[in-house]
Amino acid sequence: MTTNTQQTETTKTSRTNCTARRRTGRAITVAAGAVGALLLWAVNDPWAGVDLAVRQGTGIRHIGPVAVVLTALIAGLAAWGLLALLERTTRHPARTFRIIAVAVLVLSLAGPLGSGVDTTSRFVLLGMHTTVGAALILGLPGRRTCR
Repeated sequence: MTTNTQQTETTKTSRTNCTARRRTGRAITVAAGAVGALLLWAVNDPWAGVDLAVRQGTGIRHIGPVAVVLTALIAGLAAWGLLALLERTTRHPARTFRIIAVAVLVLSLAGPLGSGVDTTSRFVLLGMHTTVGAALILGLPGRRTCR
């Protein structure tokens, strides 16, 4: 009887450790996407003198570091939420997630292409979108190392 209880406790502990590792890895992935976008902003805006700006309505909006990080974090948390939902509802959540995420990334590229005020801004913004998207697409599903 004691062996079954110990085995059950070991299984619960193992599952808890696996869940904690998965959450930590996903949080690091979301943060890495935001840091990558911020690094692109830092290299281009203050250091290279590129004024990142987009057309918004009839005016121009300058893109600052807070907007870069918040946008990347919101995208990352939304992607994490989608993956969690898919893990509960689909047979192949990682593959389904990657298909949806690539489609969303491609659609998101229309924003910088259509609203960047100049070619340099467009390229930097495309780079930011791609950096965050690649981090999330490759990093969030991760590998299934524990069950």
